[in-house]
Amino acid sequence: MDLKTIRNEIDEIDNSIIELFRKRMDCSAEVARYKAENGIPVFNPERESVILDKVEEQAGKYGGSARLLYATIMELSRGVQHDMLGSGAELRNRILTANKKLCTDPENIRAGCFGAEGAYAHMAAKKVFPGSEPRFYSPFKEIFRAISIGEIDFGVIPIENSSAGSVTAVYDLMLQYRFHIAAAVDIPVNHCLAARKGTSQEKIRTVYSHEQALLQCSDYLNAHPDIKQRPFVSTAQAAKMVAELEDDTSAAICSEDAAEKYGLEIIAKGFQNNPNNTTRFIVISKDVYIEPDADKISLCFSLPHVTGSLYSVLCRFAAHGLNLTKIESRPQYGKKFEYMFYLDFTGSINDPGTVSLLCALLEELPDFSFLGNYKEK
Repeated sequence: MDLKTIRNEIDEIDNSIIELFRKRMDCSAEVARYKAENGIPVFNPERESVILDKVEEQAGKYGGSARLLYATIMELSRGVQHDMLGSGAELRNRILTANKKLCTDPENIRAGCFGAEGAYAHMAAKKVFPGSEPRFYSPFKEIFRAISIGEIDFGVIPIENSSAGSVTAVYDLMLQYRFHIAAAVDIPVNHCLAARKGTSQEKIRTVYSHEQALLQCSDYLNAHPDIKQRPFVSTAQAAKMVAELEDDTSAAICSEDAAEKYGLEIIAKGFQNNPNNTTRFIVISKDVYIEPDADKISLCFSLPHVTGSLYSVLCRFAAHGLNLTKIESRPQYGKKFEYMFYLDFTGSINDPGTVSLLCALLEELPDFSFLGNYKEK
């Protein structure tokens, strides 16, 4: 049999598969109507498990692949049913009634950010809320506490860096508090080594900074093994502390703004590992803010203890043509080797298909939270 003949046969088989797939989806619609009339939930994991076991056995040497194929078909079938039944009504309402624009009136902004004056978070806050002066908090948990008690409405915190990666403490707090993300902003990070006036680089024996900044400058610090590294609560607070010390052997890794603010002399600058070093900050709030041009969505969820459950969820994003840009797993507090997943993808709640997917996941997953649809400033 030549290749052309084989391909013709494959085309015929594919045509049959497509026709059968359409019939199966039509049946799913009928199932949805029946479930709606009889108050039956869409997701029946026990029945699906029985079907998948049977498919795997019947497919013989292709059993594993067949199981994967049918698991995907079932995911798509449930999507049809959720759409028909209007699943996730509470989430749909929250999205529809969201605030449409962040308040940028300096007199009415109650915002807080991590660190102190001159911190990179301070730069991010000024970019998002021009003209306003945020309150300063550290450690990260204090920002979440301030929002939770109504002391501030917005918090500006770092969530990832292009060199050092994710700020895991912030991800853990996001999963704990489930506040919403109202905006994101990328800030170029150009570190400087700053010390009291008259201090030379040769004199420095201790350098203070936030642990992320120390990681971002690891090449420089490893080349100077005689300098001890001391993690500090933030880059700006490290600069403030060094300025207050009567010690010419101490320095801080911080922003040029912080060095200037606290009267330090810049000894070296631009020595971070990555010349394009950038930190992404997010603006968090109790309330939902979704601006009309929002194009990124964040959510978090846990998974049932079923083989292939993560793949099954992710394939639904692919089926909707959604591009995943970030996935992070974090241990669930108080549980043994169980994880929450934090997911970013490009998309908008103005797309009905995207909203339907979110509502379906809300109904099916053990723990699911929509964290926001926002725009990078």
